[in-house]
Amino acid sequence: MSFVNYHTKEVNCKIVYYGPGLGGKTTNIQHVYKRTAGNNKGKMVTLNTENERTLFFDFLPLDLAEIRGFKTRMHLYTVPGQVIYEASRKLILRGVDGVVFVADSQVDKMEANLESFEGLKKNLLEQGYDIEKIPVVMQWNKRDLPNTASIQELEKKLNNYDFPSFEASALNGEGVFETLKSISKHVLLNIKGGL
Repeated sequence: MSFVNYHTKEVNCKIVYYGPGLGGKTTNIQHVYKRTAGNNKGKMVTLNTENERTLFFDFLPLDLAEIRGFKTRMHLYTVPGQVIYEASRKLILRGVDGVVFVADSQVDKMEANLESFEGLKKNLLEQGYDIEKIPVVMQWNKRDLPNTASIQELEKKLNNYDFPSFEASALNGEGVFETLKSISKHVLLNIKGGL
């Protein structure tokens, strides 16, 4: 749920990048961070462990357009991909305004994608969210690698809700900003009526 500060006339929105371990969530945010002008971003915090690139979250306040005179700011988070960090995933989803599901397009990662997506639905429900009523964008990452599943197969197995979807190679920056623009637009449209 977005936080509105009437004193500073600012709306803060939370977008969570969710998906299987090493699927490209952190790489997405790192690319956005590198390509965003210095005065439009805050400090990015990355916590690494020996088993996972991001234990808790990457944090990136990203200034956007105004809504009815209120300045908007997006806070981008990633969740750890490994199942052993389930409690962290649930905690990070608290107060979420939108989700980017980053799927690893490699054929041998389909089971991990399916497991992670089921975990997302379950964790959202436990936080009081219906996945069909919250903005979600699907990203088919690692399209530049050999042995990737077809877009049709990814859509059929992972996108039963017909969410907007984008092909990407986060490592090369392809599809990263298109995904971010789409989720930002959907989040802002979702909250616009509440101000």
